[in-house]
Amino acid sequence: GGKRKNRLINKVRYNHFISFFMSLIENPLKNKGLLNLEGVCKGNVRDDHSNVSKLLKYCPISKETPLTEIDTLTAQLNLKKIAFKDERTRMNLGSFKALGAAFVIAKSAYKKIGEDIQKPELASSALKGTTFVTASAGNHGLSVAAGARIFGANAVIYLSVSVPKGFVSKLKSYGARVVIEGEDYESSMDAAERDADLNGWELLSDVTWDGYEGGIDVMEGYLVMAYEATKQWEGEIPTHVFLQTGCGGLSAAVSAKLRKIWGQNFKICTVEPSAAPAIKESIIQGKPVHTSGPVSNMGRLDCKAPSHAALKYLALEADYLMTLEDEFVSEEIKFLDKFDLQTSPSGGAGFAGLIYCLKNSLLDINDQSRVLIFISEGPSDD
Repeated sequence: GGKRKNRLINKVRYNHFISFFMSLIENPLKNKGLLNLEGVCKGNVRDDHSNVSKLLKYCPISKETPLTEIDTLTAQLNLKKIAFKDERTRMNLGSFKALGAAFVIAKSAYKKIGEDIQKPELASSALKGTTFVTASAGNHGLSVAAGARIFGANAVIYLSVSVPKGFVSKLKSYGARVVIEGEDYESSMDAAERDADLNGWELLSDVTWDGYEGGIDVMEGYLVMAYEATKQWEGEIPTHVFLQTGCGGLSAAVSAKLRKIWGQNFKICTVEPSAAPAIKESIIQGKPVHTSGPVSNMGRLDCKAPSHAALKYLALEADYLMTLEDEFVSEEIKFLDKFDLQTSPSGGAGFAGLIYCLKNSLLDINDQSRVLIFISEGPSDD
């Protein structure tokens, strides 16, 4: 299809090899954004969460997640305040990703049956005959599968060979059909898009590219966790927010909500694997680029190409761009285990970014700093 062609053109045109190291740079496009939008998707990241909150009320397992502060942890890091938005229990799916696809599928059901969505006996068959398909590094696929099951739709989830086997059984437990295809996320997405076109399925990606903007709706779902965090945060607003970043969906949506509520008086730092610095390198190049590198142990962040809408927003609003090595992140997140904040390298990369700054005296972080971290998922499955 035409959409897939655009993705593949970008993939070839912007192939760009990256050396592997840890770094922190100031965003060269801050307050300017991408200067050349040719070949970039047209849609933009949204910052209004109200529609999401309304529709998620109809998902029976939707509830607020905690913002956790631990005094001894704060003291050990010599900070004035650190709080963790803990997404490990979100909708019983173990990840913030539960908010995205579930919202989009609920919105699709609402379009079909309106306020009857409040009646479980009608909602459960609202999307009968519809098949949603996506590629996933794990958690987005779970959200698609769970949302589809709630409203009577089918789900087909494409995984690359690098996705942990534990996700396969989880997806199947929600009634999804699982297809293993491709060496990496981008390859499995190409396969999902191809088969969506062939079978008349509804593509529900959490990524955007030239010709596909469905991921903007998914990112809209993520606004809820950022809104909750602003409500739960007590005292002066944060000085620093560290956001783990793969294709950019989490960091762009969270940044959009935080900027809307808290303005510009705090610093946002994105944190990517050195093996997959798609957002950082695209901002440096001023256009979407496809990076090359080995498989990262930050599997849900191991995205070699950016989501276009997320890239546009982060180019404009992120203050700093960081890349970290796998080994560093794996080692530093062990600190969280003794505080019952166990997470995966993907879920804890933002925290590792804070530690990198503390160890290297970066970003003026000191005993007066107030830091917000998002624990975006639970510990990794084998």
